Amino acid sequence: MNLKGLKITWLGHATFRLETPGGKTILIDPWVMGNPMCPESEKNIKKLDVMLCTHGHFDHIGDAVEIAKKHSPAVVGIPELCGWLEKKGVKNCSGMNKGGTQTVGDVRVTMVHADHSCGIYDGDQIVYAGEACGYVIEFSNGVKVYHAGDTNVFGDMAIIHDLYAPDLAMIPIGDHYTMSPREAAYACKLLKCKTVIPMHFGTFPVLTGKPGDLQKLVPGTEIVEMKPGQTL
Repeated sequence: MNLKGLKITWLGHATFRLETPGGKTILIDPWVMGNPMCPESEKNIKKLDVMLCTHGHFDHIGDAVEIAKKHSPAVVGIPELCGWLEKKGVKNCSGMNKGGTQTVGDVRVTMVHADHSCGIYDGDQIVYAGEACGYVIEFSNGVKVYHAGDTNVFGDMAIIHDLYAPDLAMIPIGDHYTMSPREAAYACKLLKCKTVIPMHFGTFPVLTGKPGDLQKLVPGTEIVEMKPGQTL
């Protein structure tokens, strides 16, 4: 697809860096330093304007506090997660909830549902971190990207299509903790996106889903199998 000046870099697992046509840098689910799929050359975040957090599991916010303290980006998450980040010293949090839309940096961000658990392992405690979510991000060039976060397929993905019509979707396919390719294929049918980037697979042995398996189930959808560190 034509990204019209938008750059998308996969840092492994569910972590993506987006460089907007206006020159802003967005990081979704900041887990780089401990992420075994993230290339060494990408573990040091050099610039950041916006951070989007889908939920509080370690493989999605593992480096959120350190990165946010270093770069002071606008940080978006569900209110309970933002509250925890603020207690850890993170500034510029802009909590929101599902169905809400706000402008952050030079993009419009809408929080949408995800079907998944959410809790933060903080020392020897599990802290309630609100609900898991996904985001639809609309760029100044009109391109709309949906990052599903960790989720199973749910019927209201059809509503995400009807209300927001994302051009590209990033959806998990690894199985065990999220959808497998079978459920992800059904999600593709509900979302009706022309292009899908699989994520949340291969990081650990238990995440067995493969992009090729998804492509076989949705021959009419462009499945883009990215390599960690690759930029579209």
